[in-house]
Amino acid sequence: MAFCVETVLRRVSSNSIRKLSTVVEPVRFNEEPLQIFRTSESNPANHTKEHLKRFYTIPPEEKQRLFQSGGFKKSFEVDIKTFAECAIMVRQPALEIISYLRQSNYTKPINKYVVYGEHGCGKTVTLAHLLHYGLNTQHVLIHVPWVQNWFKYPKEYSNSLIREGLMDLPIDAATWLAQFRFQNKNLLPGLDITVSKHYTWSQRESTAKGSPIVDMVDFGINRIKFASEVIMTLMAELKQASIAGKCKMMVVIDGYNAFFANHTRIKNEQKKFVPANQVTLTHAFLDITRSDWNNGTVIVSVDKIAVKEPKESKLPRYLLQKEGFEHLDPFLPISVGNYDNEEFEMIIEYYKDRKWLRDISPDGVREVQLLTAGNPLKITEFCAGL
Repeated sequence: MAFCVETVLRRVSSNSIRKLSTVVEPVRFNEEPLQIFRTSESNPANHTKEHLKRFYTIPPEEKQRLFQSGGFKKSFEVDIKTFAECAIMVRQPALEIISYLRQSNYTKPINKYVVYGEHGCGKTVTLAHLLHYGLNTQHVLIHVPWVQNWFKYPKEYSNSLIREGLMDLPIDAATWLAQFRFQNKNLLPGLDITVSKHYTWSQRESTAKGSPIVDMVDFGINRIKFASEVIMTLMAELKQASIAGKCKMMVVIDGYNAFFANHTRIKNEQKKFVPANQVTLTHAFLDITRSDWNNGTVIVSVDKIAVKEPKESKLPRYLLQKEGFEHLDPFLPISVGNYDNEEFEMIIEYYKDRKWLRDISPDGVREVQLLTAGNPLKITEFCAGL
């Protein structure tokens, strides 16, 4: 009798094991867990507080599209090349502006945002995050990576052919038009944006009314002596198209207070250096940042190093001066600060993951934080290779 009971128990156990093996799937360990300092969400349009203080990666093709002609500091570009990826930390200033953009009423005059903070705190990277948001939300992008480059390192300058008393930057203007075309090349062909009137550039050259706006951009690229004037015209045409609802625009300008500088390295016929307000490009980008259009947004940064004159305060009212402040008013100031403790821990973990920091002790990490005060640029420089 005992033998029979034991046999039955064996059969029951073997049947149960066979049934369980068909129901329970084996555990797989080949998938690597996502690091705590990263988020897999690479679309800024989906970023929320859940992604705060985490790194997201801009896809290589989108990074190339947006920043081929600049948009990051040299030290950040070195990191991108070294780490073989373009990773940006999702920080509160960018999330704050993104939340405002989601709630904006685009039928009203444009909202303006002025990003400010100490040198190296991450203003440029914040603008890059927002520029990527604009790309993913089908905005026509008008991007100036660093205004001061035009006035401090002009490639060429000449008297304006059309606007008396102004100076043109032909090569710089044509370069910017090529950047504009490249950044918006997937969007512009699908938009019904045409030139609203006939433009005459010379006795033989003109742009007919009703021509695609891309044709005018191409003309400015190919005929660089008219490039500055083409940018002036482009801004006016894009504003009309935006008001008509043909497109949404995002204007992103880094170092905006340079447009109000009293000194540049551009000389007039009398061999005297002219102020920024005597340059055609200044008038073009001041025009696009006026409040006389809708269906878009303006996001600019101000920086103490954007002008030659030494500046003590980081505040927009001081850096923009009276003229610049009144030109942008009303606007919403957005402060960008140094890394807080958690953000600092995230950047250290990122460096460890990229094998940029190795065998660093907790005391060493604390020393880096104290020496840099959590300033992103200083951390990059302090942790740079020998």
